[in-house]
Amino acid sequence: MALIDTYGRRINYLRLSVTDRCNLRCRYCMPEEGVEKLDHSEVLSYADLLRISTEAVAAGIEKIRVTGGEPLVRKGILSFLERLGALPGLKELVLTTNGLLLKEMAQGLREAGVQRLNISLDSLKPETFAKITRGGELQRVLDGLEAAEKAGFSPHKINVVVMRGINDDEILDFVELTMKRPYVVRFIEYMPTCGDADWRELCVPGAEIRERIGARYLIEEVSHSERSGPSKNFKVQGSQGSLGIITAMTGHFCNGCNRLRVTASGIAKGCLFSGEGVDLRPVLATGDDALLRREVQRIVAAKPGRHEVTDEGAETVPFAMSRVGG
Repeated sequence: MALIDTYGRRINYLRLSVTDRCNLRCRYCMPEEGVEKLDHSEVLSYADLLRISTEAVAAGIEKIRVTGGEPLVRKGILSFLERLGALPGLKELVLTTNGLLLKEMAQGLREAGVQRLNISLDSLKPETFAKITRGGELQRVLDGLEAAEKAGFSPHKINVVVMRGINDDEILDFVELTMKRPYVVRFIEYMPTCGDADWRELCVPGAEIRERIGARYLIEEVSHSERSGPSKNFKVQGSQGSLGIITAMTGHFCNGCNRLRVTASGIAKGCLFSGEGVDLRPVLATGDDALLRREVQRIVAAKPGRHEVTDEGAETVPFAMSRVGG
């Protein structure tokens, strides 16, 4: 079975948030004062998250990425991941993390069936990392990377949100990292999720990132799989790893978008920038799984053709990325 939206896109990728809690306060993810946390009663149980996932896979979802907030802070996450990974028809189970708890949990994640990790790492400089994350300790993340490698994970995807005047001077440092290690480093354009008026000043266009890399190194294109995200992939000739650029702002990839999102509170969204979503809790309360599957199909049918964030005169509705799972 396949999920095809009204624009002919095959939707086979679900980003599933299991919590809005996080042990960092990254400046592009939430405002400095933080966000009001969901009450525990508002967060879906693992049983409900598993029901949603089961019906989504039955409808045509092939890949699930577990996100947060920071998913590893939720108690019982390893047991949930094990049950999620056992779903018939699910081809890929991956997880996004900030890496702070990886040193202690990497082996457990591997044993639970997680196939790959995406790790947010916006700086290789301790002081810059602490500034971006508002207090995070870089060495803990680096220790987590090492622990995950020892646990047998395939080469990590490292996500770098590039911000002009803050960490864009490290672009080539991350490129050099892929020459030494088989990592996939993905540079992500800064997005105005927190409603900041100066987001265009912070956003380094993907074309500029690639130009900076090409001025130093010979690069070649790299293909990607059907269930991959929107990254435009390439590598430095002779390197162990590869690179990618995600141009959410300057070259939106909406025409190839293959994903749905479900927040920790049960709101399903066809687009990250959709002001509204569909509350799945009333459907969950009926106990009717067939109805839940039809609701997933209906959400896919209503998926917008593209976001309008960069349109002239468009107003951005602020939201905390930790609330929607990225």
